[in-house]
Amino acid sequence: MNLWLLLNSGRCDAAFNMALDEALLEAMPRLQKPVLRFYGWTEPAATFGYFQKYAEVAATTKLRPLLRRPTGGGIVPHDADWTYSAVFPPGHEWHLLKAEESYRRIHDWLRLAFAELKVETELAPCCKKTLPGQCFVGYEKFDLLWRGKKIAGAAQRRNKLGLLIQGSVQPPPVPVRREDFETAMCGVAEKNFGVRWREFSPETGWRRDVEKLAAEKYSSSAYNQKR
Repeated sequence: MNLWLLLNSGRCDAAFNMALDEALLEAMPRLQKPVLRFYGWTEPAATFGYFQKYAEVAATTKLRPLLRRPTGGGIVPHDADWTYSAVFPPGHEWHLLKAEESYRRIHDWLRLAFAELKVETELAPCCKKTLPGQCFVGYEKFDLLWRGKKIAGAAQRRNKLGLLIQGSVQPPPVPVRREDFETAMCGVAEKNFGVRWREFSPETGWRRDVEKLAAEKYSSSAYNQKR
C-alpha cells in the first residue's frame, strides 16, 4: 500500500509554521512515509529563501514578521495565500527526482486539483521575471498559471534526510473554497499516485520540540538576519 500521512495543522504563527516543516523533514528517516501538510497563518507574514540577503528582502516587503525559510526560492507573502508542504523520506521516488522534475510534478498535481474544481490552469512553459527574488512577480518555468498570471510557486530542500517542498497558492478570483481544493489535492493523489491516506499522529513531545525550534531558531533575528 502506498500510504501517505495527512496533517492539517490549521492556522499557526509564522515561526511555528517554519519550524514544523523543518521538523517534518528531520523526521523523514524515522517516519519513512510522505507527509502532506496544509496550514495557514495567524497573522500576515512573509518568508524568504534560505540563501537570500535579509536587508534586500526587508526593503522589498512591508509584511512582518519576516522569516527565513528552510528552503530556497524568493519572497512569498502570506497574507491571503493557501500554504502546504509535501515531505518525502530518503530514497522515495520524489526524493530521487531532479529539482526541476519535482517542481514540475508538484505543480502538475495542483493543476489537476484545480481541474477537478473546473478551474483551468497551466504550467508555465518558460520564464517571465520582472523583479528578481520575488516569488509572485513574473514566473519561472513550471510555475502554475491562471490566465497567464502566476498563482502557485514552491521552494525545495533536498538532502540526506529527504525532500521538503513548501508551496504557496495565491487563489484565483473564482468561487473555489480552500477546503474543496485540499480535498481535490488528496483525491488527485489517490487517483494518480495510488496514495492511501492516514492522519498524521505526532509522537509524544512533538509539539514541544517544534515550539522549541520555533523559539530558538525561526523567532531569532540572528537566524533570520544571518546574511
